[in-house]
Amino acid sequence: MEIKRTGQTKDVGFQLGVRKTLPVSVETAWDFLFSDKGMAIWLGPLVSGELSTNKPYQTVNGIEGVVKVLKPLSHIRLSWKKKGWADHSTVQVRVINNKGRATISFHQEKLLDSKQREEMLKYWSDILARIVDAVVSHQASGSC
Repeated sequence: MEIKRTGQTKDVGFQLGVRKTLPVSVETAWDFLFSDKGMAIWLGPLVSGELSTNKPYQTVNGIEGVVKVLKPLSHIRLSWKKKGWADHSTVQVRVINNKGRATISFHQEKLLDSKQREEMLKYWSDILARIVDAVVSHQASGSC
């Protein structure tokens, strides 16, 4: 009998998810995530162009992939490969209405092993903390 480890899926390697509810609307959270400042935090500045369904993207930090789904005010799903990785994973970012507040969720799957899962769990947790700080700071200053 095979023992599954935390985050191990039946078919697609390992996965993880992190989420946080912010004291802003879905619209405010979405607009921030897809602003230049927000994109720089969670994805990285794009080499050129913008994110668009079925189009490849590349960031100045070397992250690359293809946008699979882009549903404004809801979610984006994209293949995601960090510089130095051999394979793509899948990342989904959701903004969910939670009683008038916005829950931002990052989910990543198709990770190779528990070590890569732990690395990316820390990565996305840090990213989410930076987003929360930026959104709350902007809201406090009235620019969000």
